[in-house]
Amino acid sequence: MNKPRSLFFVLLVLLAAVKAVAADIRGVVIDASTKDALIGATVQVDGTERMAVTDIDGKFTLSNLDEGKTYRLIIKYVSYKDKHIDAKASANAREVTVAMTPDDKTLSEVTVTGVKRNNTDAAMVQLTKESAVIVSNVSAQEISKTQDSNAGEVIRRVPGVSLIDEKFVLVRGLSQRYNNVWINGGAVPSSEADSRAFSFDIIPSSQIDNMQIIKTPSPEFPADYTGGFITITTKDIPAENSANVSIGGNWNDNTSFSDFKYAKGSATDWLGFDNGMRSLSNGVDGALLPMSSSVKNSVDPLGNGLNNDWRVKTMKPFADVKFSASLGRRWTWAGRQMGLVAAMNYTNEFRRFDDMENNLFGVYDADNGKSNYLHHYVDQQYNHNVRLGAMFNLTMLSKNGRNKYQFKNILNQIGNDRYTTRIGYNAQSDNENQTEYYYRSRTTYNGQFTGKHTFNSDEIDWSASYSFANRNVPDRRRTNITDAGNTEGNLELYTGNDLSREWTYLYEHIASIAVNERHAFAFGDWKPELKVGGYGEYRSRNYKTRELIYQWDPYNTTLPSNFRTIDITELLSTPDYMGADKLYLFDLQRMRDNYKGNNTIASGYVAATLPFGALSIYAGLRFEHDRMQLTTNTRDYEVSPMKHNYNYNDLFPSVNMTYKFNEQHQLRLSYGKSVNRPEFREVSPSVFYDFDLASNVQGNTDLKPSYIQNVDLRYEFYPSRGETVSLAAFYKYFDSPIEWTYTVTGGTDLVYSYMNAKRANTYGLELDIRKDLGFIGLHNFSWSFNGALIKSKVNFDGDFKQKDRPMQGQSPYLINTGIFYKNPKCQLDVALLYNRIGKRIIGVGRSVGTTSGNEQLRVPDSYEMPRDVIDFSLSKRFGSHWEVKFNVRDLLAQKVYYKQFDDVTYSDGRKAEIEEVTRCYKPGRNFGLNVTYKF
Repeated sequence: MNKPRSLFFVLLVLLAAVKAVAADIRGVVIDASTKDALIGATVQVDGTERMAVTDIDGKFTLSNLDEGKTYRLIIKYVSYKDKHIDAKASANAREVTVAMTPDDKTLSEVTVTGVKRNNTDAAMVQLTKESAVIVSNVSAQEISKTQDSNAGEVIRRVPGVSLIDEKFVLVRGLSQRYNNVWINGGAVPSSEADSRAFSFDIIPSSQIDNMQIIKTPSPEFPADYTGGFITITTKDIPAENSANVSIGGNWNDNTSFSDFKYAKGSATDWLGFDNGMRSLSNGVDGALLPMSSSVKNSVDPLGNGLNNDWRVKTMKPFADVKFSASLGRRWTWAGRQMGLVAAMNYTNEFRRFDDMENNLFGVYDADNGKSNYLHHYVDQQYNHNVRLGAMFNLTMLSKNGRNKYQFKNILNQIGNDRYTTRIGYNAQSDNENQTEYYYRSRTTYNGQFTGKHTFNSDEIDWSASYSFANRNVPDRRRTNITDAGNTEGNLELYTGNDLSREWTYLYEHIASIAVNERHAFAFGDWKPELKVGGYGEYRSRNYKTRELIYQWDPYNTTLPSNFRTIDITELLSTPDYMGADKLYLFDLQRMRDNYKGNNTIASGYVAATLPFGALSIYAGLRFEHDRMQLTTNTRDYEVSPMKHNYNYNDLFPSVNMTYKFNEQHQLRLSYGKSVNRPEFREVSPSVFYDFDLASNVQGNTDLKPSYIQNVDLRYEFYPSRGETVSLAAFYKYFDSPIEWTYTVTGGTDLVYSYMNAKRANTYGLELDIRKDLGFIGLHNFSWSFNGALIKSKVNFDGDFKQKDRPMQGQSPYLINTGIFYKNPKCQLDVALLYNRIGKRIIGVGRSVGTTSGNEQLRVPDSYEMPRDVIDFSLSKRFGSHWEVKFNVRDLLAQKVYYKQFDDVTYSDGRKAEIEEVTRCYKPGRNFGLNVTYKF
């Protein structure tokens, strides 16, 4: 626990010891008329080889010069006239502005070798404007304004996008299952065991060059997306050689300097993974030493390398630690332009949640006018989260600039150590005191080889990718003491089933290959384009779990007579209480909870761009063969494989039309068909107990894919470079949408699963504004706004057990807005951001029977309630080397609420809507301070 804190102080001291001893010349290069920054301009000291290249903001620094000396600088940029200026070097140099004038002379033939930059706001707005499909984009420049720390925080700024659980993305209010994610042109595996979802919090924002969210079907992308197809591109050839180191801290007002409880961890927890302390000695499916040959499936708790320390300790966290470093290099090798970008980041944070309400309600008791609790708990939760990431990208550009090769790698390791205590009562009115010791580690790797080749009339690009993800939960330990068996109402150990240890391991691999070819035709003035391509993907997953529970022989035990009331942590940590005639472990061996699967996709497409003056049509057809095979077991105590095969062959047409009124105004109309297929876990019969939900989760072998028809209409206005205003309307029709539901079994037990609804419709409006406010006198200020209004409805066509309602996961509205202030002279950046999402269903209740009047009794649907989130950030640079950033996350710190709503009819005929709080907690404010030194 003390290693991250020590590392923080050591690095802080080292950073403070660094001094800038040489004089500098700093400046910014802009277009003389538009005032836009010029990226990649060269600034050379006359008569020397000393040179700098402008960055994404057009800025440059010439370092290690003589104090007070005046230098002659030569500034060059393609298609601009060379500029010569004199500048004095100083340790406290002021920034000089160099305004470049376009060169109007006609050039006979020029070959330029360069790299197209898509990491600025202006570049991404231009890319949106020129795209054949409807997209929304985020650049590295915009990320730097918001100081978002990971991809999840970044993407929630996009029109129609919201975030759930701080990491899962919802596009246009649709649940995360309706999105697809690629990194650097390759597929990525799901980071969750129980859902199809990519956890965006694993990608640090410092590694992102740009993000694109494609919102309409397009033939070159896989058809399995409906909300959005999200592409994340990491950095490649830098604009200039650079290196920087950042050290920071974060203070949560619910956690810092407060009591924080934790259990014994391994020596490598601070790096985000367990060193084996929590593992079974022979692996999750290996043989275990028995406790007694006379007791079948007994396991020795002392002889299998188990961690038997259940004691809980207390500390007071000082602050979260954040550290990052990056290196960018560009050089020429044998006439070829080379680039290298390497980065690493580390975060170590603590989060404490006090008095978390955790309730679940059955059908409201209208006769007695009271809620029907299935459980009523209050939780205290302590989370220790560690994130370690690394990136290494290598790029080579050929001499003529027509061939580009890239090798990109990104690796992330995340560890979550969580301790939870719970008190309350269940549906039988038994008082309970529960605990969970939970550790989860996630590893993700994504790597690609890519190539892009440009010829006179053709362009070919290809990629070969490999991705890996695991999700390991070793030795999840749960305890429960209750008054169920005590006539005096005292809490005590009731049965051995109330003490359990569980190991869960998930491994997933993805290999993919893609090739695309574009050919430009010329029939006089008519210049259409044809695009063809193919994509293949193989995905495999292996999921294993094993659970052991503590048992004792009530008729033959030497345990003390009061062992049921001994403090649980002491009882389970003391070897003297373990033995064949005392406490031992029992192997449940539920083989039916294990599964493995593979999925193969083979696809191809053809598409054409057809220009007709102001109208451009991009139309195509995609074919996909998808084959999923799932292997499960039919019995619990032996390997008894049964294979389930799911095969789909589908055609997906799409058409995107753009009518350009002029350079500032254009209108888009699109149609396309898409699909949402079940994932491995969703069709597996495997059962997993979720402690947060206090319920079981299992799959549905009868789940089938959902097919969606999509129509979009969007008007776009581009007032000036880097500015945009767009208004979009969309409609989607779902055949058999897949939803997350729950129902009551056995009278009081709840089971979460996946179900197909009959059909659903959703439609809405999106408004996106990015505008400089100089036109109203607010110079250096800019404003961004994106919002969405969405209406959805699931129809059941006379199914008396169901009622029409909004789609699960669909938000009725989303709002993201921000005011940005940028003062280049003072080297100051300030941002104030606001976010809110509408009330949305997170779990669909099911019918549990009928009343005497034949009215349906339904478990109420669960909703996540709206809350206002305000973030503030401030960044100040000092000279050319130092930068200090301060931010406040969730300034209002409003409570997070989840509720159930039940329509009730009383005996006297009165009707009412009953509101019941299922979950409630306060996340706390986060105050962050970060110091960066740029070499």
